[in-house]
Amino acid sequence: INEFTSPGTRFTMGTAEDADVGSNSLQGYELEANEYFTVEVKESQDGSKFAELVLRRALDRETEQSLRLVLTALDGGDPPRTGTAQLYINVSDANDNPPVFAQDRYHISLREDAPLGSVVLNVTASDADVGTNARITYGFGKMPIKVLQKFVVDAENGVITLKGALDFEDTRGYVLLMEARDGGGLVAHCKVEVEVLDVNDNPPEVTLTSVSNQVPEDVPTGTVVALLKVRDRDSGENGQVSCELSGEAPLSIVPSSGGSYKVLVLAKALDREEAAFHELVLRAIDGGDPARTGTARIRVTVLDANDNAPVFSQAEYTVRVPEDVPVGSTLVTVTATDADEGLNGQVKYS
Repeated sequence: INEFTSPGTRFTMGTAEDADVGSNSLQGYELEANEYFTVEVKESQDGSKFAELVLRRALDRETEQSLRLVLTALDGGDPPRTGTAQLYINVSDANDNPPVFAQDRYHISLREDAPLGSVVLNVTASDADVGTNARITYGFGKMPIKVLQKFVVDAENGVITLKGALDFEDTRGYVLLMEARDGGGLVAHCKVEVEVLDVNDNPPEVTLTSVSNQVPEDVPTGTVVALLKVRDRDSGENGQVSCELSGEAPLSIVPSSGGSYKVLVLAKALDREEAAFHELVLRAIDGGDPARTGTARIRVTVLDANDNAPVFSQAEYTVRVPEDVPVGSTLVTVTATDADEGLNGQVKYS
C-alpha cells in the first residue's frame, strides 16, 4: 500500500470458510489492535461474509515501513471457534520528503593562489525516501556567469571544485547557491560562502605624478623635487608599503597623506660644481613574506646658479717695466676663472 493512500480506502481481504451451518457458521471478523486499520464485515449476495480492511489514518513509510497484523474470523458457536490469517502490509514509498542539506549555510576560506582543480567543499544532502525518490543530484542555482566560470560541482557527490583562477584584488568573496534535487523533483537549497584570502602576489606600484628633472642649485631646502604615488593592491600587511631612497644625493623622502610621497631637498644644499646630476632609485617594499619590491628611477639635473665669483690665478702681480717701453706694449696678462657655466662662467676684465 502506497503511503499516499487516502484514509477511508478499502481493501478486500477475502472470505473465511466454516463448514458448520446456522449460528455455528462464520459470524464476523476482528483485527488486531493497531493505529492504521480497522476491519468491516460485508455480506455478499449469497450470504457469505467477507472482511474489508479500511485505512483510517494516513501511512508514513518513514515512520513505519511495514505492519504485521492478525485477522481473526469468529463463528457463533458456544464456545465460539476462530480461525486466523496473518496480514503482511508493506508500505511503499511516495516522494513526500525533500532532500535536506547537512547545513543551511557553509563558509569556506580559499587562498587566491589555489590551483585549478582544488576541492573547495563537499556538500551533502540526505532524503528520507527510498529508491529513485531518494536519489539526489547536485547542481548550482541561478547565479551570475562570473561565479559559474569559477566553480563546478559534481552532480553525483556534491564535490565543488575550482575551475577558474581567483584574484583577491578583483573579487574578495563568492556566494554559491546550491541545489539538491531528488528523483521525484523535490529540491533543497543551501548557500556556500567562499572567502578569498589574499596572498602577496602584487608588487608595490610606484607612479611618478610630477618630477622636476632640472633643479637650480640655489633652491632652498625643503623644495619639492618630485611627487610619487605608491600603491599595493594586496591587503593587510601584504599591502603595507615602506619606501627608501638609494643613491648619493642630498634628497630625502617624506610621506604625505593618501599614500603619496614627496621627495624633498635636504638641509645640504645642491652644488652643481660638485655634482652636475643625481641618479636616484626609489624602492617601495611591502610587508609580505617574502616581501615584494617596486622601483622607480629619477634623474635630477642640477642647473647652474651664479654662486661663484671669478678667481684670479694670482692675488697679486708684480710687473717690472722699463721706462722707455713703447706705448701699446703688453705689460702682463692676468687670468681669472669662474666655476659657473654658461654666461655665469664668462669672465670680463676691467
